[in-house]
Amino acid sequence: MLSRPSDTVHPERVTPRAPFGFRKARLLPHRCDPSPSSPALPSRDAVAATLRAAGCVFAEDEADMILAAAGGDPCAVDGMVDRRAAGLPLELVVGWAEFGGRRILVEPGVFVPRRRTEFLVEQALALAPDASVVVDLCCGSGAVGAALAAALGAVDLHAADIEPAAVRCARRNVASLGGHVHQGDLFDALPARLRGRVDILAANVPYVPSDEIALLPAEARDHEPRVALDGGADGLDILRRVAAEAPAWLAPGGRLLVETSPHQTRRALSAFTGAGLHAHVEVCEDRPAQVVIGTRP
Repeated sequence: MLSRPSDTVHPERVTPRAPFGFRKARLLPHRCDPSPSSPALPSRDAVAATLRAAGCVFAEDEADMILAAAGGDPCAVDGMVDRRAAGLPLELVVGWAEFGGRRILVEPGVFVPRRRTEFLVEQALALAPDASVVVDLCCGSGAVGAALAAALGAVDLHAADIEPAAVRCARRNVASLGGHVHQGDLFDALPARLRGRVDILAANVPYVPSDEIALLPAEARDHEPRVALDGGADGLDILRRVAAEAPAWLAPGGRLLVETSPHQTRRALSAFTGAGLHAHVEVCEDRPAQVVIGTRP
């Protein structure tokens, strides 16, 4: 799976840049047309050359994924290459993203899961390996919930999002795991019977400050819903709301896990402790990723 530019952006310290440098590229030499003769399937080298000309850093790998997703249809290849060369995220071009060793279905209008968020999943599994009730709040595609349920086995999985497109997509990703997906604003979407019973509450909330949305890579700011990115003036509006309500939903000893940037650590911890949670931070330098973890006493 290819790294996305937004995987390495710290939301509170961004500089204007265009990491993929997309520009108008010479398209593949053959074009699909309604003529009776079937067009030839473009070669990997031809696809990679077009992608490279458009500024795709991992052109050969992307060419392999596009050719595989097209299933031998030359017209499908052309369409995918055109969309990718125009700047559409690769995951939305091929219709899936790899996350936690699983193929997660994604579609336009849905936040694409970042590989760095796998660190949140790893922390949750390490802290609560026997969890029986799992909630994936602000679930987007449902990638976090699906990864947790797949690792834990038989769990009562619930995912929630305010966006209809995300709810539709998440249902496709958690159905085989017996998960339930709800639409609504944060905890309002969840069944009341879960109050006081949640062992793992994973909330991949938006945490980019509003005035820095314009500085994000074009793949994110132009093709992902703003509601999945915008965390308010300092990026922590949604985090504070989640932290304030979490203790009422967590089981004793249950954990709330939220991804943030390093520059939001102090304020995020304050929100957790102010809500009565025992809080600490775990950091992965390699991805990079940071997760604030709160435990209900």
